[in-house]
Amino acid sequence: MTNIHSTTPCLLLDTARMTRNIERMRTRLQSLGVALRPHVKTCKNIDIARQLTAGQPGGITVSTLAEADYFFEHGMTDILYAVGIAPGKLPAVAERMARGMTLRIILDHPQTAKAVAQAAVELGTRFRVLMEIDADGERAGLRADAPELIESANILERAGCHIDGVMVHAGGSYRCKHIEGMRRMAEQERASAVAAAERMRQAGHEVPIISVGSTPTATFADDLTGATEVRAGVHVFQDLVQAGLGVCEIDDIAISVLTEVIGHRTDDGKLLVDAGWMALSRDRGTAEQAVDQGYGLVCDASGKAFDDVIVTGTNQEHGIIGKRDGSPLNLDRFPVGIRLRILPNHACATAAQHNGYWIVDSPEQAQRWLSRCRGW
Repeated sequence: MTNIHSTTPCLLLDTARMTRNIERMRTRLQSLGVALRPHVKTCKNIDIARQLTAGQPGGITVSTLAEADYFFEHGMTDILYAVGIAPGKLPAVAERMARGMTLRIILDHPQTAKAVAQAAVELGTRFRVLMEIDADGERAGLRADAPELIESANILERAGCHIDGVMVHAGGSYRCKHIEGMRRMAEQERASAVAAAERMRQAGHEVPIISVGSTPTATFADDLTGATEVRAGVHVFQDLVQAGLGVCEIDDIAISVLTEVIGHRTDDGKLLVDAGWMALSRDRGTAEQAVDQGYGLVCDASGKAFDDVIVTGTNQEHGIIGKRDGSPLNLDRFPVGIRLRILPNHACATAAQHNGYWIVDSPEQAQRWLSRCRGW
């Protein structure tokens, strides 16, 4: 690690682990007979996105218009903006479609459908829309049997918009306590999307796209009959939440934050490092899991994890490292100036704190830098 000249904290990427993660998901979805539309909000880098989409027939999923712009500028034109559309963004969507971007938006309410329909007439744009379906009551979407589903589709169709299909994200998969629960959630997600699509078809709407997915449900689904694509993204890097769910192993996690010990707290046997919540994020996604990893699991500079050492607290630029059980560390093992790595709870949240990645697979690659797009 001494040949990385970046100051700490910085984000490291092990591309060998990343490649294994990508291939594992690709093989799994091929066995289920469904295409991957990767969610690139996790990587936010064109080189990684090209690796994710290699050999895939579909496009990509984004969470911001800034991501859409970045990937479009690099030649990716088939883009799903998978956040419920804010009416104020419709002129920006129309402008991008006029430039040749196949940009699909999502919505889940007749009021939003009316706003999209009005903007379609005013802007002369035939928006492409997926209806968001709620599989588990976790976040957004219409129930598959909701009257508003057909009402919203009818409003859009009368305005000349394209009803391209349905999409669903079973966020409840992140609350499952065992693998069988995730298998059931994957089926619930698939069934909700297929049922909604069938209702829309019976009402006279073509529904060419049935988009499902998350990394947990994609990993444990037994059957994806009826789905045309799966959206997964965090699988590219994996993280401690995914490891806690049984989706991956700790050794599969491909990103980490490099930090340096800057002080000792001798009274309670804890370390101070220069990676606080600005470098790690404040995500506490493992707090309700069987093993609470604090704000991240600590590794040595080579990436080997200390099973019982976690980030117990964060300030803006300070991280506090201690033992998971609260007993004091042997501070002599961690002299001031030593470098450590911290594995993230949530890969998307931690990576979002950084401008890019240092590649750490081998000494000859250690100077390679991959930038990330940012903004909304």
